[in-house]
Amino acid sequence: MAKRYGQHCPVAKSLDLIGERWTLLIVRNLQRGAARFQVLRAQLSGIPPKLLTDRLRRMERQGLVTRELYSKRPPRASYALTSRGRDLGLVVGALAMWGRPLVGPRSGPRHTTCGYPTELQHYCPHCDQRVAPNAVDVPNAKPSRVRRRATQ
Repeated sequence: MAKRYGQHCPVAKSLDLIGERWTLLIVRNLQRGAARFQVLRAQLSGIPPKLLTDRLRRMERQGLVTRELYSKRPPRASYALTSRGRDLGLVVGALAMWGRPLVGPRSGPRHTTCGYPTELQHYCPHCDQRVAPNAVDVPNAKPSRVRRRATQ
């Protein structure tokens, strides 16, 4: 069982699901489309097969990936992201942009049409405006209190 942060905050809750080593790299690779176990293992050099199996099973339980058997004997499966897993594409892209200076200017997400590096920006749908990073706050949410009726 993975360790939990135990904080009532959207960042902590997200990390409870995807914060383990290798998880986001599996998501990154599955963003390209479904992949068989052996393909994922080859793409993720350094991951032990048992750990990859454990991560994929956990991600399946969390609703991030689906598993489809393509061979019963021996059992072999293909993995694909669910819509919830595909939603992590923006997160993976943001990490790639943030890490671009650590790897090199030619790395990171690019627009497939023109090849230019993409950007992420905050947007407020209420105001219909882009929002500067220094005008964004992610406060710790307070746990909602459950009202209990007095027993009679």
